Amino acid sequence: MAYLLDSNVFISAKNLHYGFDFCPGFWDWLELMGEAGTVCSVEAVYQELMGQSDELAQWARTHRQMFSQPTQADIEAVSEVNRWARESAHYTASAKAEFAAVADSFLLGHALAGGHRVVTHEVPGSKRTRIKIPNAAAELGVAVLTPFAMLRIEGARFVIRDQSRQLTLPMADSGETMP
Repeated sequence: MAYLLDSNVFISAKNLHYGFDFCPGFWDWLELMGEAGTVCSVEAVYQELMGQSDELAQWARTHRQMFSQPTQADIEAVSEVNRWARESAHYTASAKAEFAAVADSFLLGHALAGGHRVVTHEVPGSKRTRIKIPNAAAELGVAVLTPFAMLRIEGARFVIRDQSRQLTLPMADSGETMP
């Protein structure tokens, strides 16, 4: 069983919580967990990340092995996921079409086929105009959690290893530093 990362996990990490410039440990952790088969994503997420020409797209290119190609079982499960969406009376036709076109249905299909957990920043919603991953996952019996829950469960630690040097903090008014 693996954690399958949604596009928004990578994008939010880059833009907010774990920028490449100040928290490289997060990206190193993803690489290590990817090599261990604990964390991965799907080809459709990779394609979404390639929609930009930024540092994240470059990172994804150099970590291509983290993005699984769909197997026959995945394709069949994606069909099951999209069948569920089509038959749902709760969502609009445009919501169903969008859901089938983006990575969400592929992510859920891969999770369903392999018994994996989906990791996303999405929260359940009640709008008929968008199928949210947590809503679909609940209907399909797929486990969903936040990236922060995954990091806690896996015991991830992003710490300064070199304790020999003393950190200094800028003083508020003078521009000097204090130990």
